[in-house]
Amino acid sequence: MTLPEGVPLRLYGRRRGHPLRPRQERLLAETLPRLRFDPSQGPLPDPLWLEVGFGGGEHALAQHAAHPEVTLVASEVFENGLCSLLSRLVPDGEEGTAPLPERLFLWPQDARDLIAALPDASLSRLFLMFPDPWPKARHAKRRFVHPAMLPVVARVLKPGAEWRIASDDPTYQDWVMETFRDQRHFEQVSCVALRPECWPPTRYEQKALREGRTPFYWVFQRA
Repeated sequence: MTLPEGVPLRLYGRRRGHPLRPRQERLLAETLPRLRFDPSQGPLPDPLWLEVGFGGGEHALAQHAAHPEVTLVASEVFENGLCSLLSRLVPDGEEGTAPLPERLFLWPQDARDLIAALPDASLSRLFLMFPDPWPKARHAKRRFVHPAMLPVVARVLKPGAEWRIASDDPTYQDWVMETFRDQRHFEQVSCVALRPECWPPTRYEQKALREGRTPFYWVFQRA
């Protein structure tokens, strides 16, 4: 399935920050291919969760540890973020041989490409934790929360499945509330300014709190 008209060609900016060290290069060359998720290989596991843009990987790894019965696909295009997660999984020097965790997979591309490739009603939960707010008006079309994306996401979520969103950016917070206000695909279950206990913390949340910003935490349910 292709993405519908109105969805931008890409949501992200750069794919790499500072130059990669030799260990990071090995992680991308040897470890990442072993964890890459392939939606075309046989029937999909159930339950299946997806995190869009996992940053440093703290939330994804905590969710995987707390829910070993769930298959989690963590998506991230930023190479330094991929290396941050991968470095916690394998010892230095064993990038191509160390055992890997079960039911944890990575998608190092635009998450929308994976969503487009998934069959209907295949996801039981979706996470969008502190995404890039793209605060300038001309960049609003790059936000993952977008009117054109709601039916795309709704297609792959099971009825009753949760979409969890967190943001500390006031512009993005207003955008989320406006985007979900007049639509038929999702029902808002909750919106709180104190992180629920079942939501693992992230470095972006900690940075926001240090700098005096108040995160919002939403739960939307597939109608």
